[in-house]
Amino acid sequence: MPSKFLEELSEDYKKLFEAEIGYDVIIYVGEEPNVKEIHAHSNILCARSQYFRAAFFNEWAKKEGKFIFRKQNIKPHLFDIILSLLKWCFAQQNVMNDPTKWSKDDITKIERSLHRFIPLIRFYDIEPTEFFYKVHCYRDILPQDLIHDLLEYHIVPNKKIKANKPPSRKPNLKFKLDSNLIKSNLVPLFASWIDKKESPYYDKKDIPYEFKLLYRSSRDGFDTKSFHKNCDNKGATICVAKIQDSTKLIGGYNPLDWSGNDWKNTKDSSAVYCGAHHGPQMGDLYCGSSNNWYYYGGVDYYPNLDIPNNVTIKDYEVFQVIKK
Repeated sequence: MPSKFLEELSEDYKKLFEAEIGYDVIIYVGEEPNVKEIHAHSNILCARSQYFRAAFFNEWAKKEGKFIFRKQNIKPHLFDIILSLLKWCFAQQNVMNDPTKWSKDDITKIERSLHRFIPLIRFYDIEPTEFFYKVHCYRDILPQDLIHDLLEYHIVPNKKIKANKPPSRKPNLKFKLDSNLIKSNLVPLFASWIDKKESPYYDKKDIPYEFKLLYRSSRDGFDTKSFHKNCDNKGATICVAKIQDSTKLIGGYNPLDWSGNDWKNTKDSSAVYCGAHHGPQMGDLYCGSSNNWYYYGGVDYYPNLDIPNNVTIKDYEVFQVIKK
């Protein structure tokens, strides 16, 4: 009898979702021209999803009579699946949310319901703290060999992931930065410097900026015309240069842009000079129309860089700083 009731209840929620009766949430998913409008119910979303519960509580969603969400990074058909799963879970409320209070029968029932979804979860993408507090407590319904492998992965230093691990859905940071001069692990440091953020610096998963390569001298040429063609009117930029026959990198941050023909001042960096016949000039660093740069170390715009007054640049790159 209880199973019959739950089956009918689940079907009723499915019909409610499909009929869109009494909805108070509008979710726009996808990007133009493939945007889909999905209607949902806030009480169900709050009951079964911590993300939506936080969204409504913290007013992340804009309310125009109804709650409005815009999720461009999710494909429409995937969001349909997510909502259907949330509503299906809502109909399973005969099982308590606290896994420590589940009976053996509860564990068996949940395991049977969820076993086909387990391979779709990217467990290795979950941070150690999140895994311990939000995944390990459900170890009784997960394959024991999976739990063993995950514990080994998080506890044993430099432990390699099993060969049969599904591909990560996380963006790989090394493909996010197109650079011949710097490694991707410096991106969190650059972002922290921009925001004047003291230690701890940004982690790679919470970097608030994207860094888009605009100009590379070895590719585009050392002439100032190429520099301004690629970098003018692009907003904030970071410039990184490698000194010839040295491992040192120098550069600077321009929170403004490179257009114009005059000095520009900003509280977020040193004075910046923009000129059509000059390359990047920031504080003590001056770049003319070639790969010969000049450093005026006595002006005190920068700490002492411990480099000669005249340096030959092997290559330099300029990145547009884009707020996410």
